[in-house]
Amino acid sequence: MDTRLNIILVEDNDDLREATSEALQAMGHQVRAVDCAEALDDEIGLFVADVLVLDLNLPGEDGLSLGRRLRAANPDVGIIMVTARNKVQDITAGYGSGADIYLTKPSTSEELGAALQALARRLRPRAAPSSQITLNQLTRQLNGPLAQIDLSQHECILLAAFAQAHDNCLENWQLIELSAKASDAATKAALEVQIVRLRKKLEHVGAPHPTIKVIRGTGYQLCAAVELRKSP
Repeated sequence: MDTRLNIILVEDNDDLREATSEALQAMGHQVRAVDCAEALDDEIGLFVADVLVLDLNLPGEDGLSLGRRLRAANPDVGIIMVTARNKVQDITAGYGSGADIYLTKPSTSEELGAALQALARRLRPRAAPSSQITLNQLTRQLNGPLAQIDLSQHECILLAAFAQAHDNCLENWQLIELSAKASDAATKAALEVQIVRLRKKLEHVGAPHPTIKVIRGTGYQLCAAVELRKSP
């Protein structure tokens, strides 16, 4: 069984982040490493992660809040929390916030690698209820109770970023930055066109109105519940 994984590591300690990233890459995994939840939000729409490795003591949004948010948006993703918090109540809170595996520091790269191997063996896509809106990030198919429709790469990136953002909200500059990475459409006017198209596709598959609403002067918020999947 191939247990190589796409991993996003969230660790604010620069030395530890670099060392852990290098160790995971040496095991054959594909790794993106960031230092905070905000940086993760920018990364996650562009990289289909199998597993997230989260520190808990992060600047801004902490690892527990981040774990709850990501678990709600993507039930299939694996979450490993690695932290110095080792009290029973801390461990209980970690599992209650979405962790599949909770490791306490100091932990070795071998211990983390073994945890990843165990998690990879039991990661299985979950069947979505027929009324659920789902986005398959590999095939770029949007499924809902009324229809199934293909998304462009850009639309898939935007919708995945919305689904995993805090409160499902993204600011205009974040959306324009995602657009610039996905295509040449990097202006506010072009972004508005993309949002209109994405709204229509969400409505086509059966998402309730409003699907995406404007946050005046700031950006947009995804109002439909969208579950992310990664099965081929």
